[in-house]
Amino acid sequence: MELSTCDSLKDIPAGSWNELAGDSNPFIQHDFLLALEQHQCLQPYGWFPNYLLLKDNDKLIGAAPAYIKTNSYGEFVFDWSWADAYQQAGKKYYPKLVIAIPFTPANGPRFLVHSSADKNQIIQKLTEFSRHVAHELQLSTIHNLFLEKNITEQQKSSGFFQRIDCQYHWHNDNYENFNHFLSFLKKKKRKNIKQERRKVKESGIEIKRLNGEELSDDQWLRLYDFYRITFMKKSGSPTLTLKFFKAIKHKVLAIVAFHDNEMVAGAICIKGKNTLYGRHWGCFENYDGLHFEVCYYQGIEYCIENNIQTFEPGAQGEHKISRGFMPTITWSSHWVEDEEFRPIIIAHCQRETEYMELHYKDMCANSPFKE
Repeated sequence: MELSTCDSLKDIPAGSWNELAGDSNPFIQHDFLLALEQHQCLQPYGWFPNYLLLKDNDKLIGAAPAYIKTNSYGEFVFDWSWADAYQQAGKKYYPKLVIAIPFTPANGPRFLVHSSADKNQIIQKLTEFSRHVAHELQLSTIHNLFLEKNITEQQKSSGFFQRIDCQYHWHNDNYENFNHFLSFLKKKKRKNIKQERRKVKESGIEIKRLNGEELSDDQWLRLYDFYRITFMKKSGSPTLTLKFFKAIKHKVLAIVAFHDNEMVAGAICIKGKNTLYGRHWGCFENYDGLHFEVCYYQGIEYCIENNIQTFEPGAQGEHKISRGFMPTITWSSHWVEDEEFRPIIIAHCQRETEYMELHYKDMCANSPFKE
């Protein structure tokens, strides 16, 4: 077996990579990751590809989407305070190694293994190799973000420790239609959702769900403007380019709102095999209830109509609970090179986990569903 790194997926055949990645999660697939590389979404924002590869007689049997990072932007598992502590101690926190999907707070596989290989063995080798790479390149830390819980447990034997966070996901309980879904909610929550949807309809808004390949060039421009304006309102950077979105348009579901035949708002979702991922939203004017309609209710309807099991609308947002999105724990694992900082950060994460577990229980207690 041969372990190595690679700075571009263009050097890895798509078939070889996707044989490991599978067809369920859209973010880990070759075309999505390569589009990030090729359309100016990475290096301008501190992401430098350094994919981890494991080959057996030149056959790719293991891989991980790894990046050398010069900041903590676009990760959604926050470690800015760690970087500040390093700086105050006169030490360098950046660069670091991140195994994740850039700008994507969505659960999924990060350590890819060929179906013919021993999964635990390959994950162990890739995990140990990531530590070797970090040591050789003098990287301060390793961060495996939004991966499966069982992988974080396995990595403990290699010196990694866990962090958890809470998102809000909708799950399809074999609902026949949207009203059937509403019938499972408490009366007050059901009434509120109906009222929000009615306000949108009464304002003369028409909602359309369009596959990315159905959008015209003008509609793509408009949708991209919605994406950008949201970041500008929050003083952020719209890191994903229009060329990137058009390169993955076969994965895109656009939920767009029209008023007087003009696009006034839109959301960009990414389609997985069994999951719909809500990613980006924008609107030029304020319409009462439109955000909830475009970002949540239309996605729920789409999942019911297409027998999709899960709808992940993005990070954070406790307001999602009252609309049927239940608290869901997300997992990450981390490794710290510095022997002085390692126990301090581990202790911090242990306290953080205790708080997050309590927060998760509190949020579950706010379930909108009937007893």
